[in-house]
Amino acid sequence: MDHPETGKAAAEPTTAPKTNYALDCGWGRLIFGQTFTDPETLISVLQKELPERRDIAFYIKDPHVLLANAPQEVFLDPSHSFRLDLTTYRPSDRQLSGFFVRRLTSKADADAINRIFAMRGMVPVPLEFFWAQRDARAICYFVAEDEVTGEVLGTVTGVDHARAFGDPEKGSSLWCLAVDPQARQPGVGEALVRRLAEYSAERGAAYLDLSVMHDNKQAIALYEKLGFERVPLFTVKRKNPINETLFTGPEIDEALNPYAKIIVDEARRRGILVEVTDAAGGFFRLSYGGQTVKCRESLSEFTTAVAMSICDDKAVTRRMVEAAGVRVPEQMSADAGEEAIAAFLGKHGRVVVKPARGEQGRGVFVGLENLEDVQAAIEAARKFADTVLLEECVEGQDLRLVVINYRLVAAAIRRPACVVGDGRRTIRQLIEAQSRRRSAATGGESTIPLDAETEKVVAAAGHDLDTVLEEGTELEVRKTANLHTGGTIHDVTDGVHPALVEAAVKVARAIEIPVVGVDFMVTSPRGPDYAFIEANERPGLANHEPQPTAERFIDLLFPLSMPSAMRQAVQELAPARMNTR
Repeated sequence: MDHPETGKAAAEPTTAPKTNYALDCGWGRLIFGQTFTDPETLISVLQKELPERRDIAFYIKDPHVLLANAPQEVFLDPSHSFRLDLTTYRPSDRQLSGFFVRRLTSKADADAINRIFAMRGMVPVPLEFFWAQRDARAICYFVAEDEVTGEVLGTVTGVDHARAFGDPEKGSSLWCLAVDPQARQPGVGEALVRRLAEYSAERGAAYLDLSVMHDNKQAIALYEKLGFERVPLFTVKRKNPINETLFTGPEIDEALNPYAKIIVDEARRRGILVEVTDAAGGFFRLSYGGQTVKCRESLSEFTTAVAMSICDDKAVTRRMVEAAGVRVPEQMSADAGEEAIAAFLGKHGRVVVKPARGEQGRGVFVGLENLEDVQAAIEAARKFADTVLLEECVEGQDLRLVVINYRLVAAAIRRPACVVGDGRRTIRQLIEAQSRRRSAATGGESTIPLDAETEKVVAAAGHDLDTVLEEGTELEVRKTANLHTGGTIHDVTDGVHPALVEAAVKVARAIEIPVVGVDFMVTSPRGPDYAFIEANERPGLANHEPQPTAERFIDLLFPLSMPSAMRQAVQELAPARMNTR
């Protein structure tokens, strides 16, 4: 209800002060250290942490005393605490563009929040918990929604301390700020923080606190920009598998790319010895139980040279998988002559030109419709391989299926890079901004080239790079959906059609390759129709969250590093395929 004089929402009554207070947040409990009278009681609460949950003890004034009570069970979290004084905070005059911020309102919102949590490596929350808390007094959830697609772009959680445990200081805190790494709109994180700050101030909170990892420079820069200041408050957590990287010591001091790092991190988590032999190339050696395996990202000694040579030559790959009963598009060599090329183009209308060897989409040209463009593409593709292929252009979506040990582990639709206009910036500026965001989200692996191919795609849409795109207008700026040229990856593993899974496994068996990325063009990942495009002997295992790609890769190399129950289940399903070298 509104206050009769001010017209502002009247403050709800706060609860009576509580002691030894812990708030269930779904992913774990927030344990408010200032409500505990002795460290022994706080330790006993931390010891009751549930499996696959992450409890956080915040506002620990004397962490050295607390740790002395259970040094083998708890650790001091390497995070900084920040506080925003809500009595001096001023809202921004900047208008949101392309999205808006609102409260959680549906179970679909809850599912979207968990999707973003998974992409950010955060602990998921039971969906029913979100829904049960939608009208709670002490905890609230905000989401940022794309105003065109309705997709949830980010989320933040707020806790009202006065309503939770009767905090005499009338504090509040921010938790779980997470933005979809593939969100195109800038400023989503800032908008979520501001909305929570303003909401907390409206409810009478004096300040807004948060805890952030000490090395999260991007987040810290955002908080300091908004007026947050460091405060001497500490966080303690329990030693568990989720927190393992925080208390096992510094990571390997090598500049590994994301595709090598995801495997190395999983190996270290299992106690497997890691030796980086060439960080720039992604080479490392893993040793466990007397066995050593050399790898380059997801390529290991388990992949034979014969399998590699099959994948390396796209024409050979096509013949092998076609013989196995996999549907392949029609193909011909660019050396067949101009007359044959013209006939092939006339038959199919649109074609793909690509080098017979290569990876990461280099030298691939899609959707060519006239002979002049085809001949130019052939010459460009010859820079990457002597043999160039023409292929029937199959319409549909680009589907990557990651098959490990002849089982599907992940499936994802790959979409070409695109930008969304804001009515102010040119297409060139939009591409540069989107490229920076993609690079940050992928450890520098994904950027949008400002090259002739991009210019051509933009021109085909009736624009040039200096055009100012209208607000809300979406423009595809590349034809191929390769991650390295700014493409995005969208997980569809749970809904992929069984026929596609069967075909992908056929490809892997035809090549006799234990780890492979199979690319199909499909009308829909939920339907049976497809056409084989190519097989990659070194598929990137990163960017497939929440699917356990690195876990299944390490399972293949070192089955004995699996938990015993999982190992037994795998042995019962396929004992002949368990690697026991």
